[in-house]
Amino acid sequence: MIRTTLDLAEHIAGRLGEIEGVEAVALGGSWARGEARADSDVDLGIYYRDEHRPPLEKLDALARKLGYRNPEQPVTDFGGWGPWINGGGWLQVAETPVDWLYRDLGRVSRVIDECRAGKTSVHYQPGHPHGFHTHVYMGEIHYCVPLYDPNDTLKNLKGATETYPPRLGQALAQNQLWEARFSLDTCRKPAARGDAFYVSGCLFRCAACMTQALFALNGRYLVNEKGSAAASDTLPLRPPGFVETVNSILAGIGRRPEELMGSIRRLETLLESAEGMCAERR
Repeated sequence: MIRTTLDLAEHIAGRLGEIEGVEAVALGGSWARGEARADSDVDLGIYYRDEHRPPLEKLDALARKLGYRNPEQPVTDFGGWGPWINGGGWLQVAETPVDWLYRDLGRVSRVIDECRAGKTSVHYQPGHPHGFHTHVYMGEIHYCVPLYDPNDTLKNLKGATETYPPRLGQALAQNQLWEARFSLDTCRKPAARGDAFYVSGCLFRCAACMTQALFALNGRYLVNEKGSAAASDTLPLRPPGFVETVNSILAGIGRRPEELMGSIRRLETLLESAEGMCAERR
């Protein structure tokens, strides 16, 4: 009898490990980070090598046995959700929602090497309003709990993520704060015209970039936009009132030009504080 969420995750990981081509399975998401709520999905990363992918029909058959949320397509093909969140499945095992997420080990390994050298990039990805930042892979490995890892693949990768790379932190802080400033500057004229649609996107982008920068300045991995602003409240180095101010601005940026300009000024005050922190750490 499966009694706990971890028991369930280990049971599914063991079943996945029986499929040829599945090199490792890890518990990820909020359950791995110790931040889960009772209704949180169970995220399982399915790690494979592109040259030896698990047979899709066997993944599909297992999903159907365990239970699924979409009877027409229990699992996707590789790349079904894009090149970075590159497919998986949404299962419903008993009363528990379980998400399978494919991960190409070759790509993950390359990204970790790039991040350690201070190189990261961002890509359009459905489900990620701020885009998919490649250093997410490094954070996922850092926080994940290996459940099936017969060749110590994940164990070895986790060793490379144990210490937050100084070059990554420096590059992220500088690049993200530059983009945050750029986002504010480009929305001033649209704000004066009352273009709330455009301004709202720029203000979110600015706030998201600042959040990325704050995590980097504190040497902490950020793996998802969801909950990231609230989580920044736990960072030792952050502007006073960051979360409250960001939430207040984005909850009501206004419609008239004077209201939109006021929101820009409030966010700019936070940005100036974050820029000062970055300058002090150089």
